[in-house]
Amino acid sequence: MIQFKTIDGLLLRDMVMAGTAILEKNREAVDALNVFPVPDGDTGTNMSLTMQSATREINSKEFLRADEAANALAKGALKGARGNSGVITSQLLRGFAKALNGVEKITPVQFAEALMKGSEMAYKAVMKPKEGTILTVARVVAEDALKQVQKTPDDYDQLINVMLKSGESILKKTPDMLPALKQAGVVDSGGRGLMLIYQGYAAVLRGEDINSTDSFIEDDVQAVEDDCHDLTKDLSYTYCVSFTLNYFREDCDEHDLDSFRRRLNRIGDCVSVNGDLTEAKVHLHTDNPGFALDYGVELAEINNIVIDNLAAKKRELEKKEMPVDEESKEEIPAEPEKQYGFVAVSLGNGFSKFFQDLNVDQIVEGGQTMNPSVDDLLNAINHVNAQCVFILPNNGNVIFAANQAAELSKKEVRVIPTKNVAMGIAAAIAFQSELNADDNMQRMNEAAQHVKTAMVTYAIRDSEYNGIAIKQGDIIGLHNGQIEFSGKSVHDVVLEMMKKIITDEDELITIYYGADIQESDAQSITSEIENQYDYCDVECHNGGQPLYYYLISVE
Repeated sequence: MIQFKTIDGLLLRDMVMAGTAILEKNREAVDALNVFPVPDGDTGTNMSLTMQSATREINSKEFLRADEAANALAKGALKGARGNSGVITSQLLRGFAKALNGVEKITPVQFAEALMKGSEMAYKAVMKPKEGTILTVARVVAEDALKQVQKTPDDYDQLINVMLKSGESILKKTPDMLPALKQAGVVDSGGRGLMLIYQGYAAVLRGEDINSTDSFIEDDVQAVEDDCHDLTKDLSYTYCVSFTLNYFREDCDEHDLDSFRRRLNRIGDCVSVNGDLTEAKVHLHTDNPGFALDYGVELAEINNIVIDNLAAKKRELEKKEMPVDEESKEEIPAEPEKQYGFVAVSLGNGFSKFFQDLNVDQIVEGGQTMNPSVDDLLNAINHVNAQCVFILPNNGNVIFAANQAAELSKKEVRVIPTKNVAMGIAAAIAFQSELNADDNMQRMNEAAQHVKTAMVTYAIRDSEYNGIAIKQGDIIGLHNGQIEFSGKSVHDVVLEMMKKIITDEDELITIYYGADIQESDAQSITSEIENQYDYCDVECHNGGQPLYYYLISVE
């Protein structure tokens, strides 16, 4: 039975932290709900990393007021938003915060209204909203929450019960709204992730221990925190602190360890407390190393203390990177701002080298297995010394985040909606420096859309898609992002795909082989394709991409 009548900033923070923890514990299970049975389903990972960024922001200080805590939550989520699911989550929290402007303590009615405002903002952010997704789950929960507070305006217990019941009910219906979900035999992954967050809210309000709650959908998964040692970005804190806790006080329990973790989050970020009451390894970034050590000493003995000065390391790095005239030993003035610059998302050394050769200014690591955050993309934009910056997301799940980064940037930013690196390379080649931004946008978009792509990977589970029966471990081929082929060997699937994709009008076939393919095998299959399609030029390059054996572009 929930006794709270209102929610202040501190209670909201605890609710968010619990929701984030439960989502992280179930991250891999949410990832596994991917519609495609491919090994790069990342909805759970993207939502978890987005929420971890939100919790770091809401822990940056003690926000007593609910509106201040909600604004910090929204700010952190937007900075760390990754992938479509992460960006939508950040918009849900952004709308939630806007509705609470001027609210010191949230009543049930205000909470329900904030849920609805979040849903409305998320729908507006998506160009073509689809029902049967996280958007549907958020909207239906908000609608039912508003109906409930009209009946019991002062009762959080009834409100939370309705939210959880409503969410689970609509989540079960998502396969009936999206045929792809029904074919795959799964519910919407984003909707499941949102319900895990709400279950964390409920656990805190009910006074439940989230480590023993039955809301998990899979065994506990060890949390993974960003180590945040990127010295090219602005530092939030000066020191990196790590140490080990051993020989805990006899009266210590897991609650003390949880409290210790929360205290660390209040004085820093990148907090990780891994282990148990036998031994726990601690890591954080902070301006007050002494506080962290004092908190630790209250619980146990401290060993293996390491304190690194990140600010000093950053100064040293910047000093090394500063261009210097060797004769005068004077700093060389920065180059004047150019008209155009490029940011490209790439995963794989081979593809990164292609983009470097095409004069792309900033390459952001990411793609199929790890989508970059809005903050990652914004930081890359800000490092390009140009009036107008073009972004090549090179992944359908990164386009949304790229658009958000473009909106936040003070520069003129144009997003070319490339869905893979082959499209990105075609777009970059089409660029002409003498044209204006609008004309270049049109040229690059047309070049990217003209490319036909084939991707070959493996199935991570039994499935059926577009009438194709797929067994776990099968080799599957995707044509322009859709599964159209399945077989037992990489070689056979590649050649079958070529039969359907290549036409008499095509002129160029480019084969990029991945990290798991030997060069000799790639050259062999290239020779076969050359012999079969002798009217096309055929090129073979090392893309170095993980998980995908081949990415083939046809133009």
